[in-house]
Amino acid sequence: MGIFETHCHLNHAQFARDYDAALQRARAAGVTELLLIGCDPASNRRVVELARPEEGIYAAVGVHPHDAGKWSAEVEAELRTLVRAPGVVALGEMGLDFYRNLCPPDVQYTAFRGQLELAAELELPIVVHTRESVTPSLDLIEPYARAGLRGIMHCWSGTLAEARRALDCGLLLGVGGVVTYKKPGELPDAVAESPLDSLVLETDSPFLAPTPYRSKRNEPAYLPLIAARVAEIRGVEVGEVVEQTRRNALRVLGLAEG
Repeated sequence: MGIFETHCHLNHAQFARDYDAALQRARAAGVTELLLIGCDPASNRRVVELARPEEGIYAAVGVHPHDAGKWSAEVEAELRTLVRAPGVVALGEMGLDFYRNLCPPDVQYTAFRGQLELAAELELPIVVHTRESVTPSLDLIEPYARAGLRGIMHCWSGTLAEARRALDCGLLLGVGGVVTYKKPGELPDAVAESPLDSLVLETDSPFLAPTPYRSKRNEPAYLPLIAARVAEIRGVEVGEVVEQTRRNALRVLGLAEG
């Protein structure tokens, strides 16, 4: 049973010279499926080009909060076209980022609401960015989740109370390299107390590399380090974590009954 990498940016410029090699390293590390994440029109087109569903390489397309100013009727129309391409299984990366605030909050809200509406209409899962914005993000998502919208809260960084609220909405928590850090916030508590069938694994490559690679370029081949830390926190075998999180990913992305 392989590991499902639910969030990576192998389309990023940092992998321009060694995309194939990074993919081979991931395979050698036991990563059997990968979800490549788009953030803006250009990266959306790129992840669609890279998607190979027959090889376990899938894509998500969306508008990141940093790029929320690019949201428009034309971009929405392009998303509607891209989601019909082979291997496109989700909308995102979307959400709110009140840490860097590269776009005004009202612009972020507009782009996020528009994508939530689109996901609900198309019945596609969402991939959500929530830096310093977990509660306001959940405020927006909750009505859609109650109506059946599913998705992944990427790079989970909220409080334990917020984690419980996300789980009540039926959302999955994306666990990445931060869980291996010396100061991971309340992430280990969320990992310990959440049902294993509510967690998925991710790297967010090339960002947020796990220990001992922190401050270096991240890549999907490091995903076993995250799986091992989750297993340690939960007091279970790593194989159990790998198997269940893969099932969770397949389920939420509509690829199989998890």
